[in-house]
Amino acid sequence: MHSAPHQLVDEAVRLLDRPGRRLLGLCGPPGAGKSTLAAALLHGVDARLGPGTAALLPLDGFHLSNAQLERLGLADRKGSAPSFDVQGYLALLRRVGKGTEAADHDVYAPDYDRLLHEPVAARHVIAPGVRLVVTEGNYLGLDLPGWREAAALLDQLWYVEAPDALREQRLGRRHRGNGSSPARARSRVEGNDRPNGDLVKAVPADRYDLVVPGS
Repeated sequence: MHSAPHQLVDEAVRLLDRPGRRLLGLCGPPGAGKSTLAAALLHGVDARLGPGTAALLPLDGFHLSNAQLERLGLADRKGSAPSFDVQGYLALLRRVGKGTEAADHDVYAPDYDRLLHEPVAARHVIAPGVRLVVTEGNYLGLDLPGWREAAALLDQLWYVEAPDALREQRLGRRHRGNGSSPARARSRVEGNDRPNGDLVKAVPADRYDLVVPGS
């Protein structure tokens, strides 16, 4: 388990100075370290304030299924913004709620299974007592339908950045670990991950409350 820098845990905990549930978004280009930071923040906040204080709601659970990607002609663009069910993600954020309007029941959130290469339902649970929901994904800063409405629900949105060469090295390893040949992994990085990252990096910095280094 990587540990988040103390100052980032401090920032996350500071969101809980007010009563009720808070929503913290992490976004950034593919391979920047969003998932690693999210896990570290959950661990750090729970260590500081008690188990069950924080929970995860990953955008990756809203990948369209492979069957839907084939239907839409997006099989080679899996992981791009159109390959997500952004309206489903937005609806779940609204159901989770925030402040004193937080859900008073367990809310189940989907995840993405890198072995199955498919989304899976209800892997995560956000219990009524959860004070901080950390949600992470590439496209939370986009000023496009669905994404902008989701961002408006967040209490803060942080941008996670890492050098392009490091990100693409990580992505290549990820694809090879998922069964792609070296040539196929390189093609996926150059033909899909790179343009997806360029889209995210083009978002104006003033949409973010904090810019943090990935790990």
